Amino acid sequence: MKIEKLTPAFKDYLWGGTRLRNVYKKPCDFDKVAESWELSTHPAGESRISGGEYDGVTLNEYFKANPGVLGEHVQKFESFPVLIKLIDAKEPLSIQVHPSDEYALKAEHEYGKTEMWYIVDCDPGASLYFGVNRTVTPEEFRSRIEDNTVEEVLNRVQIHPGDVFFIEAGTLHAIGGGILICEIQQNSNCTYRVYDYGRRGADGQLRELHIDKALDVSRLTPSEGAGKALETQTISGGSMTRLAECRYFTADRFNVESEVNIFIGAGSFISLTAVEGAGQISGPENTVDFRPGDTMFIPAGSGAVTVRGKSTLIAVGVKGE
Repeated sequence: MKIEKLTPAFKDYLWGGTRLRNVYKKPCDFDKVAESWELSTHPAGESRISGGEYDGVTLNEYFKANPGVLGEHVQKFESFPVLIKLIDAKEPLSIQVHPSDEYALKAEHEYGKTEMWYIVDCDPGASLYFGVNRTVTPEEFRSRIEDNTVEEVLNRVQIHPGDVFFIEAGTLHAIGGGILICEIQQNSNCTYRVYDYGRRGADGQLRELHIDKALDVSRLTPSEGAGKALETQTISGGSMTRLAECRYFTADRFNVESEVNIFIGAGSFISLTAVEGAGQISGPENTVDFRPGDTMFIPAGSGAVTVRGKSTLIAVGVKGE
């Protein structure tokens, strides 16, 4: 099977900027391009194959026609488990939380959401919220939402390019302004908005909050694991860093100095998102050029794949039990 380049779905949320179009050259004419859903089978925004035999076909249709491309490890899931986004937050996002699978399936009839953020770029002094800064009771948290002081009990973290945040379901969080992120998450669009700075949507109305549900699922004790990637190892032609791993996905960063070989086994597909640099990816059947912001899908069982050109790529797959 061939390496497939993907075309994302786009979102024009009110906090978005223009970097995805102006810097990454994404083909979108929205005034604000807040998100590009790079690898997505979610009905709220499906990505498509770009070029070749399957040009224009949705990822769902491609998987149905070629179920073997997913790999053995994906078979444990009822549906495709991963969604990858590039997020350009010109303005801060709402303070929010995602439920667990158990809660979300009962309340929303879809899966919950555990996710990982990789900070691609950010303005000097940029920050985000990750959990609370001390133990808070549900009663205090509700009252702080109502009197606009909730930010006082959130853990504010100053960030730098390359920082990593693993955000388990139940962790309160918010992306700050001036931040470009690669987000790897469960295949879910289930979000409970806790606080939104009094902003109004395009209809002029205050944006909906989901305070009761958020309090049901929020972890109101400090969270661990903010801002650091795991161990880096030197490989021929560059380096590899394991960023995160959980039941739903694994994420690795490849820093390619010249030429790096990646082995794609039968267990899982691998997607590669180029967050910096350009080059070529060659597999057994074809070679694909890439530039910053491109995402490529490599079928399970492809064997040795070679990446050439100085670049940084985020590799995502699914691990076995």
